[in-house]
Amino acid sequence: MSPLRQLLRTKPVDLITDESAHTPLRRSLGLLPLVSLSVGATLGTGIFVVLGQAAPVAGPAVTVSFAVAALAALFSALSYAELAGAVPLSGSAYSYTYATLGELVAWVCGWCLLLEYGVSVAAVAVGWSGYLNAFLDATLGFQVPAALSGDVVDLPAAVVVLLATAVLLGGVKESAAVTTVTTVLKVAVLAFFVVVAVFGFRSGNLAPFAPAGVAGVTGAASLVFFSFIGFDAASTAGEEARNPQRDLPRAIVISLAVVTVVYVLVAFTAVGAVGVDALAGSDASLATVLQRVTGAGWPATVLSAGAVIAIASVVLTVLYGQTRVLVAMARDGLVPKVFARVGAKRVPTVNTVLVGVLVAVLAALVPLGQLAEATSIGTLVAFSLVNVGVLVLRRTRPDLPRGFRTPWVPVVPLLGLGLCVLLVAGLAPATWLAFGVWSAAGLVVYFGYGRRRSELARHSAQGE
Repeated sequence: MSPLRQLLRTKPVDLITDESAHTPLRRSLGLLPLVSLSVGATLGTGIFVVLGQAAPVAGPAVTVSFAVAALAALFSALSYAELAGAVPLSGSAYSYTYATLGELVAWVCGWCLLLEYGVSVAAVAVGWSGYLNAFLDATLGFQVPAALSGDVVDLPAAVVVLLATAVLLGGVKESAAVTTVTTVLKVAVLAFFVVVAVFGFRSGNLAPFAPAGVAGVTGAASLVFFSFIGFDAASTAGEEARNPQRDLPRAIVISLAVVTVVYVLVAFTAVGAVGVDALAGSDASLATVLQRVTGAGWPATVLSAGAVIAIASVVLTVLYGQTRVLVAMARDGLVPKVFARVGAKRVPTVNTVLVGVLVAVLAALVPLGQLAEATSIGTLVAFSLVNVGVLVLRRTRPDLPRGFRTPWVPVVPLLGLGLCVLLVAGLAPATWLAFGVWSAAGLVVYFGYGRRRSELARHSAQGE
């Protein structure tokens, strides 16, 4: 086999199906835990902070911006839904691209996912530390000393990562139960916000509705798009779902619908209650709304508690996703096999501990800054490859059973791909630089380790 063909060799879908059928992981997740996993990974820091940034760009039409961003995410979500049902394996977009676009592209995709999950978990943990301090100050009049909450080391950030690691080590069924409870709680807190904010609603706060026109609406949509990242989390549970062909596609689409409804309702009631200017002048925009509407501090405290719960659950669900991507890559031989080793509770014990400790250290010691923005580019690259993967698999395996079929192919995948490319092109130069460094490091690892130890290469050599 020529070097080029080696790099582009695809993993047979029949082999993937066999691995899924004989997985050492525990199949214990039904539809509700899968939906909770995706909603839990998506509904986090975004809605608590991004509204105050996007409202000045679009004006009251920021509600429409959330709907536009959801539509952009929907195209990729439909492609994810088809591949999740057709290739029900841990690894999400990595596994899908291995089956459709070849080993090198799959490696790039998996490497992007590791960037997305790993750095974003650390960044979210740092954000959780700030919300925790705000909550402690409001309720107990106490804060973690500055030296231990970011100035020297961020101890709360490390602690929340290690707590999430401990929950994951308890087993996937137990982790799913925690995720479901925390997801329900944070949806309830945001529903509480909507109910309270409605009492302060004034139609005059919605005029003029779109002062910056279409440009403002689309500009704000680009800002809020990243609040939808995470709907693909259920696809990392392909080997732990009881009925992956049926439930994974449903979980992806349902979770995106739930998040969209919550975002639009929160944005609409917030703007209607206090107006754009009040939102733009506050870092804690939702808490500001409740304080202005009620004139009391306790509703904002309830919201702060919800933010602490929301962000902690994001740490748990995204950390879970990263460990499962590593399981798939390790099983394929592209990273050390230790990451695929399953312990007594049928979870990847060594993998979870190593990832948890590494991310905890990152969260505690590294000022992430613009590096965290690189998670966006990693996500969009993965989304792009999934959209292409649907087109390829429709052509190469039209006979493959699919639990869900993306409608209007090739229009929907092409629209998803185009929107991803458009958003990637608009990212800052510093983000591209960080991504370039990460990608170069990934290629060194692949050509120095993964390419020579690839299980697919071994099978191909035995076949020859």
